[in-house]
Amino acid sequence: MPSSNHTSDATPLPSDAEQLKASLTPANITGVVLAGGQARRMGGVDKGLVMLNEVPLVAHVLARLTPQVGELLINANRSHAEYAAYGHPLVEDSEQGYHGPLMGMASALAAARTPWVMMVACDVPHLPNELVETLSVALIDHANGDHLEGFTVEGGHAVDAGPALLAVAADEFRYHPVICLMHRGLLPSLQAALAAGERKIDRWFDQHVWLKVQAGSEQDFANLNTLEECREMEAGSR
Repeated sequence: MPSSNHTSDATPLPSDAEQLKASLTPANITGVVLAGGQARRMGGVDKGLVMLNEVPLVAHVLARLTPQVGELLINANRSHAEYAAYGHPLVEDSEQGYHGPLMGMASALAAARTPWVMMVACDVPHLPNELVETLSVALIDHANGDHLEGFTVEGGHAVDAGPALLAVAADEFRYHPVICLMHRGLLPSLQAALAAGERKIDRWFDQHVWLKVQAGSEQDFANLNTLEECREMEAGSR
């Protein structure tokens, strides 16, 4: 059965670069597959269970993410038996009605037991095998004061705030808000934003310092929104 143990407690934030680096290990990261959307452009079918090369999309994503994290959760609002068959705890959105990916993120943060959570969409089957490491290294470099190529500092308070606690994956052309590594201590901020009616990921991101990290190519982050796009990927034209 899906977990309904949603809490508002906050994991303590790292106080300095050393604490951040010590905490940011694979064992301290929960991977979350966000599969709770309506998939309107898929005709309302459950996107995570759509077949790609005879394998459900969620299985492709789990195969890429599992070796990179210590634990896994699946955010799902339907098809619970099918998702439970993969052997990972399920988390439903804390509010019914399909309120968008921010609600799924908040629900997963509340259910996670580790200080860090890696969010990924269920429709990105070719996620990089080094995704979590790349985002983690960027967060550590930023906390150490290193200004290296490969990431940019974003957010409304980027000039005078402390270490970033949120890293968002990007390719050479754009960034992907639903593929991000964040500290669980951001949960109270996210819950407050949702309570105020916020549903736009970008606006919540910009309340914090966050990193835009080039973590792969456009092909690595190709996502599938329609059944036609699935068939195109199978044929090698996407």
